[in-house]
Amino acid sequence: MQDFIFQNSTKIIFGKEKEKLVGQEAVVYGKKLLLHYGGGRIKQNGLYDTVVKSLQDQGIEIIELGGVQPNPRVSLVREGVALCKEHDINFILAIGGGSVIDSAKAIAAGTKYDGDVWDFFTGKAAVTECLPIGVVLTIPAAGSESSSGTVITNEDGWYKKSSGHNTMRPQFAILNPELSYTLPAYQTACGITDMMSHILERYFTNEKNVDLTDRLCEAALRAIIHNAHTVLDEPTNYDARAEIMWSGTIAHNDLLGTGRIGDWGSHDIEHEISGIYDIAHGAGLAIIFPAWMKYVYKHDVNRFVQFANRVWNIEIDMNNLEKTALAGIKKTEQFFTSIGMPITLKEAEIGEEHLEEMAKKATENGPLGNFIKLSEADVYQIYQLAK
Repeated sequence: MQDFIFQNSTKIIFGKEKEKLVGQEAVVYGKKLLLHYGGGRIKQNGLYDTVVKSLQDQGIEIIELGGVQPNPRVSLVREGVALCKEHDINFILAIGGGSVIDSAKAIAAGTKYDGDVWDFFTGKAAVTECLPIGVVLTIPAAGSESSSGTVITNEDGWYKKSSGHNTMRPQFAILNPELSYTLPAYQTACGITDMMSHILERYFTNEKNVDLTDRLCEAALRAIIHNAHTVLDEPTNYDARAEIMWSGTIAHNDLLGTGRIGDWGSHDIEHEISGIYDIAHGAGLAIIFPAWMKYVYKHDVNRFVQFANRVWNIEIDMNNLEKTALAGIKKTEQFFTSIGMPITLKEAEIGEEHLEEMAKKATENGPLGNFIKLSEADVYQIYQLAK
């Protein structure tokens, strides 16, 4: 096991109608706030009015910036940075899922920087401080509500890059499973895939003697799998929604990665797909993760056998461990299909025209991943397996 420091300072406020507490949580950080959100759903379902009333009851001045898209754009981030500087904003409140929260984090970092915020995503500058952020979560998926990272897309070249710093962790996150009741089934499934992928990135490690976090990862995966079809079949099942929402947070709050070195190659490979084709991140991960598994499983067959047995209840064939490992990969694909996810590029209506370009862009700063290091040629082969 690796040495580690674990510190996650995000205050989680979980349960029914907890969004009504947002004003008393936010006022601690100042009286002038940027309210950041996506489209009109929060206005249609009444959440916007509830949040605004709670903020106004505390005497908080609100500056609004809506319009966040999936795969959030740096152009809107720049607009947010300008607003925060112009109005001397004290705090940013994100209402939404991972895209809104990631956009808010980038704005929070950019507001404390004199240069262009994209510098943080190209390595030209490092984040050292951020405006404080709060979250009202509506889409369980990315885990950004208590993570230290953000992913932003630059329309100039359609680069999708990540950045991070501990000051990006939200000060608080309000999680009411009821707010996810009206999510379309496809978006719910994308979220389920995203949170599973966050766990899998940590699970496939070369680190030895990490049995506790192995078991925690496996338990989280099994809980997600157990509740996935219930939330799709019964969208207002509070208990199942609660399990999924909390799983999404646990999947990416760094607890499951303690003492181990995760891979993250699949995320980098997928970022090229959603960066160019603008598909949902979860859908892209459903395509890439099984392809990555097929490409790398021989590096540590025993870990893939353990995954197949402990997560999917596949009996170990001691005479043919490779058969067991492949059965676990197949079961993963079947699960993604069962919840409505594509598992090939063809199913997502993505052709071969950008595969070489994507492999080159993905590795332009060096090899990807940690389980095994992936060169441009390796990434191209994974795209080929994903066809």
